[in-house]
Amino acid sequence: MADDIIASKLKELSKLKIAMFGHDFLLTWEKTDAEIHAALLTAEIIRLLYESNVSCVLYTSGLAVSNFRDNSTRTRFSFASAANLLGLTVQDLDEGKSQIAHGETVRETANMISFLTKTIGIRDDMFIGEGNKYMREVSHALEEGHRQGVLHQRPTVVNLQCDIDHPTQTMADLCHLKQVFGSLDNLKGKKLAMTWAYSPSYGKPLSVPQGIIGLMTRFGMQVALAAPDGYNLLPETVRVAEKNVRQAGGSFTVSNRMEEAFENADIVYPKSWAPFSVMEQRTKLLKTGDQAGLKSLEKQCLDNNARFKNWECNEKLMKSTRGGEALYMHCLPADISGVSCKEGEVSAGVFEKYRIPTYKEASFKPFIIAAMIVLSRFENPSEILGNLHHRKPARIAS
Repeated sequence: MADDIIASKLKELSKLKIAMFGHDFLLTWEKTDAEIHAALLTAEIIRLLYESNVSCVLYTSGLAVSNFRDNSTRTRFSFASAANLLGLTVQDLDEGKSQIAHGETVRETANMISFLTKTIGIRDDMFIGEGNKYMREVSHALEEGHRQGVLHQRPTVVNLQCDIDHPTQTMADLCHLKQVFGSLDNLKGKKLAMTWAYSPSYGKPLSVPQGIIGLMTRFGMQVALAAPDGYNLLPETVRVAEKNVRQAGGSFTVSNRMEEAFENADIVYPKSWAPFSVMEQRTKLLKTGDQAGLKSLEKQCLDNNARFKNWECNEKLMKSTRGGEALYMHCLPADISGVSCKEGEVSAGVFEKYRIPTYKEASFKPFIIAAMIVLSRFENPSEILGNLHHRKPARIAS
C-alpha cells in the first residue's frame, strides 16, 4: 500500500515544472504554486520512505550549518533531524565562540563555514528589517564565493524564521492541514482564523501570522485576521495576502474582533505577537544597547497587552466555530492559562483537547525542512527519491 502511494506521489512530483535547484528557500511567496506543491510532495515522500524503513541518506559526507540567533526547540531539532536524515553532519555556528565576536564580516564568515557545506539554516527573527536582510547577505556572499572559485559548491540557505516569514513552520502547518482535510483542494472555502491572543510576555515575532496569511490565502481559503487596535503586521505581508486572494479566490478580512474571526471557522490559530511599531522601536533600542529604554518599552507593552486578556481561545469561543469543532493550531509553545502562565493564549481545556494534534502538526517540520534541502540540492528530485524507493536501503538493519 505504501509503495503504491509513494509511486503515485513520485509520478506527480516528476510532472511539476519547478526551478528550485541551487536556490534558497527564504519566503513562501517567492515560490511558485508548483514549487509549493513540490515541497509538500517531497516531504510526504520522504516521510513515507522513513516510515517504511527506507534510508533517505543522500550524502556520505558534508555539513549542514545551523545559525540560531534566537532561542529555539522545535525548529532547531527539526533542522538537525532533517540534516541527519539525509546523511549530513550538523554543525551549529555559535557566534559568541567564533571570530564574529572580533569583527569578522558576514561575507567572510559565510565563506569560511561553507567549504564542504551543503546547506545553511538561519534563524534571525527578532530585528524588524534585519533578519531576512541578513539571510540575503549570506546568500550573496555564498554566490560570490562559488563564482570566484572559493567554494566547490554553493550551499543553499533555508529560512528557519526571520522577521518577515517562518516558512518551515507554515509549510509544516500546510502539510498538517492537507492531511486533516484530505487534500489541498479540500481547503478551498475553508475559514481559517489567524488571531492575536493574549500573552504575559512581549516582543514575540510577527513572522508566524505573516507567514500564515501569506501562504494559506493561496488555496482559496477564507482567511480572517484579527487583532486589537495597534497590533498591526508588516504592511507588505498584508499586501501579499490581498494579492493571493485576487489570484486564487477565497477571501482575506481584517478585523479587531476575535469573536468575528472565530465565527464558523474551520481552523483557528490564536497566537500572540508584538505590534509592528513596537518591534521597530525595539530593534532601534537593541542596536544601541539601550537597556533602560528596553526595560521601559517592555513595561509599556506588557501594560498594553494586559488590556486584552479577554483575547483567549477558550471553550466558549470554540463553540462558535463550525460545528463547535474547529481544528486548533499553534506553532508551540503556547501560553496555556493555568498551566504555563496565569492567563494566556489558550485555556487549559482547549489546549489539552488538541494537544496531540498540535504535536502532530509539529512533526511535519523535519520532513518539510528535508524537502527544502533536497529540492535545492538535486536537479531531479523525483529521480533521486525514486531510486531510493526502488533500492529500498534499510534505515534500520534487520
